[in-house]
Amino acid sequence: MIFQRALRRELTSTAGAVFTTLFTITITVMLIRVLGQAAKGRVASSDVMALIGFSALGYLPIILILTGFISVLLVVTRSYRDSEMVVWFASGNSLLKWIGPVLSFGAPLILLTGFLSFYATPWANQQSLEFRERFQQREDIAKVSPGRFQESSSSNRVFFVEGVAEDASKVKNVFVHTVRDGQTSIVVANEGTVQFNEQGEKFVLLQNGRRYDGTPSSAFFDLMEFERYAIRVISRAMPFIGDRPARSQPTMTLIKENTRYHQGELLWRIALPLMCLLLMLMAIPLGFVNPRGGRSANLMIALFLFVFYSNMISVLQASVMRSKLSFATGWWPMHVLALLAIATMFLWRLKMNSRYHPLVIWGAAKRAYLFKKAGAR
Repeated sequence: MIFQRALRRELTSTAGAVFTTLFTITITVMLIRVLGQAAKGRVASSDVMALIGFSALGYLPIILILTGFISVLLVVTRSYRDSEMVVWFASGNSLLKWIGPVLSFGAPLILLTGFLSFYATPWANQQSLEFRERFQQREDIAKVSPGRFQESSSSNRVFFVEGVAEDASKVKNVFVHTVRDGQTSIVVANEGTVQFNEQGEKFVLLQNGRRYDGTPSSAFFDLMEFERYAIRVISRAMPFIGDRPARSQPTMTLIKENTRYHQGELLWRIALPLMCLLLMLMAIPLGFVNPRGGRSANLMIALFLFVFYSNMISVLQASVMRSKLSFATGWWPMHVLALLAIATMFLWRLKMNSRYHPLVIWGAAKRAYLFKKAGAR
């Protein structure tokens, strides 16, 4: 009991450090990506934090799987390096007794991974998609990022504004370039306001500016100065997408629809909690290191196994989506292969740690000789 409590405490502290590191890296990458999209005018600046949160929820199952796998691997590796495993085996205990404490530590991670995979992540993907669709439906002037040239949804107009009010009702230092029927029109103004006419059409009312009209191949342009000039905002009528991607649909919808795309997504969601369980069990025999040697070899092997495992799941998912495999055939082979690999590694480690193994006999004889020699002195 003392060993199990100490092991769970060490696993928990290690998992906290690993999770913090992985989550910080993920949030940093998401922040850079979403800020870049906001700077390019692809998403609204006000939606940046929400989109980062939704993206983090999408990556959280993978982070939890890596957290459990790396934590168990590091704790087992440290026990070998500090020769604690020598004392453990010398006491007559087996490596199999590590399974109970590891499962006790990993049960919350497995349950949380399953909850995120089946419920939270699809909801986050759906919310992220709705935020992006809502931004695409906004008027051209509302999508303009201050300090950047932004093309309109009709592709015949380019906006540039130096500043936009928070409610998008006022703009400052406006530049508008419009191409229509081979004619070029350039409008510059100090400021503008958003207004509606009696028909409900939306206009940007520019004040104190100039307009240049002409043909690009001609040297003659018409110049007009104005105090007030109205530009109708052309918004793209883009309804919400009816057929949403499978990754943003609830799990019950995947089960009911039962198409190849839904089955592929369901295969991935089922695989995540199973990966979390099997990789933590795999880390127990995989954590063996020679106390006198380095520990980079098993870490490289662990990284390779994780990448291979996740990529093979993706291959099976793609095969199901392309109708090359049925769902009943594709969801289980990789997990059975991982389970067989775990059993093989446990058997190999148990054989190596057996009291009848030549290395163990030689080690015991060497320790007895050293003790006898020390007693003779």
